[in-house]
Amino acid sequence: MTIFDELRNRIRAEEPVALATVVDGPGVGGKLLVVPDRDAEGSLGHPELDRVVARDARAELEAGRSGVRHYGPEGQTTPEDLMDTPVVRVFVESWSPPPEMWIFGAVDFTAALAKVAKVLGYRVTVCDAREIFATRRRFPMADEVRVTWPGPMFDERGDDLGPRDAVCILTHDPKFDVPAVQGALASQVGYIGVMGSRRTHEKRLERLAEAGVDAPEDLDRLMSPIGLDIGARTPEETAISICAEIIARRTGRPAAPLRDGEGAIHG
Repeated sequence: MTIFDELRNRIRAEEPVALATVVDGPGVGGKLLVVPDRDAEGSLGHPELDRVVARDARAELEAGRSGVRHYGPEGQTTPEDLMDTPVVRVFVESWSPPPEMWIFGAVDFTAALAKVAKVLGYRVTVCDAREIFATRRRFPMADEVRVTWPGPMFDERGDDLGPRDAVCILTHDPKFDVPAVQGALASQVGYIGVMGSRRTHEKRLERLAEAGVDAPEDLDRLMSPIGLDIGARTPEETAISICAEIIARRTGRPAAPLRDGEGAIHG
C-alpha cells in the first residue's frame, strides 16, 4: 500500500494523519506520512530531517494546524545551524477528526448549543441518563445521543479527548454534574464549562471537595458560570457566549472588543 493509499484510508475513516512535503530546497517533492501512533512512512531525504519533521508534524496534527516550516537538509532548526546551509521548506498538511463537544444534560439550552457547535465544526454528543429526555427527536442536530451516566462515557472514551475538545455540563443535578466534572478533569479536554450561578457553583465546589476533588489546578480548569459575559438571555444567545468562550480559551486571546485593542486583529 502506498503513502497515498494510507492517506486516503485515514481521511475517509476520520483518523488523524499529516503529510509533510518538501516544497523548496534540497529534496523537493519528498514526502513523509505522519500518524500519531506509529513510525512515519516515506522520507524527505535525511533520517534526522525525517525525525524532526515527524515530531513537528505530530504537534501540528494535535493542534489541527497546517503550515510551512523551515529546516536544514539534516533537520537543523536553530538560526545558528541554518546560517550556512540550504533551507528546506516543508509544507505540513494536517487532517484531523472534527473536535468533540460532549454536552451533559438534555435541557433547553442543549439544543441551542448543539446547533452552534455544529456550525463551528464540532462533532456533538448529547448525554443524559433520562431516557425520556435524551432522544434523537429532541436533538436531531447532534451526531450522537447517549442515554447513560457520565462515568461510563468517560470510562469508554474519555482518553480520546484532547485540547481541541470541549465538555459542557448544563445540568444542575448533583448526581449527574459531579461525576461529569470528575470525568472531565481526569481527561485532557481543553475546555470544561459548567452551567449555574455563582452561588450554585460554590455549592458544587463543596460537593466536589466531598468527592475528593479540591486541587486548585483542577478547579481552575472549570469555567463556571459558563460563557462570556455578553448579556445573554435566551438559549441561543447563551450558546453563542459559550462557544465564544471556548474559542477565546483555545486561542489565548482576550475576550474584549476588537475596537479596544491594538495591532493586528489576527494573532
